[in-house]
Amino acid sequence: MRRLVAIISFAVLALFGGSANAQTTDHDPCTGLVSSSPSLVQPAALGIGEVGLTFIGHATFVIESPGGVRVATDYNDYVRAPGKLDAVTMNHAHSTHFTDRPDPSIPLVLRGWNESGGPARHDATVGDMHIRNVPTSIRDWGGGTERDGNSIFVFETGGLCVAHLGHLHHTLLPGHLKQLGRIDVVLVPVDGSYTLDMDGMMEVLAQLNARVMIPMHFFGQATLSRFLERAQARWPVERRSDPFLMVSRETLPETPTVIALPGR
Repeated sequence: MRRLVAIISFAVLALFGGSANAQTTDHDPCTGLVSSSPSLVQPAALGIGEVGLTFIGHATFVIESPGGVRVATDYNDYVRAPGKLDAVTMNHAHSTHFTDRPDPSIPLVLRGWNESGGPARHDATVGDMHIRNVPTSIRDWGGGTERDGNSIFVFETGGLCVAHLGHLHHTLLPGHLKQLGRIDVVLVPVDGSYTLDMDGMMEVLAQLNARVMIPMHFFGQATLSRFLERAQARWPVERRSDPFLMVSRETLPETPTVIALPGR
């Protein structure tokens, strides 16, 4: 998809929200934009401790646990992962990040906002995957701030912590970082306009210090290349030809690394 993205200026108010409700569990805490159809994704054959990440497009990934649990992020009507899903997460800054009509066969639908007001609170376990959220705030269409309108979802499985930043609009405060804990893999929006600007997103990545940083939410290769050019001044950058990435604690890079997967 090729679109020109209007660079908009904004002032972001970083507001700190609450954390983690579906099924509470004891666990070891980790200390109009999309038009083409998603490619077919086959469930990966994963070994013990291996987590599969497949970039479907825009802000949607399929995260697969070692036990075969499959979760889709920012599930929407435009870019959908084929195959059986055990859970989905959504955010609502734009219609390309949520749907009001999720597939009724999906057992667990986690919205990153609270339709009744206040922060969304999720702390759920599906098989061998634990899912929780850390609320953040977003700009509204009137130029104000919608407090707790977005969630960073954290997926804990296979000894790894994977964070999907959703439609992040501000840098993170110490309270956010404390709730997030250790992040091994971060899925980061890099458009630099509709979400957080490029300088701010570089700061967020430095704050999280994840070993793997995977860009998403870009509008064509020009936008992605602009981010990668900025990123390579700080971190190693790899461009892969396969939208699937297998990660485990043993295969994490020794230093934080940006890994770009093909997609849109």
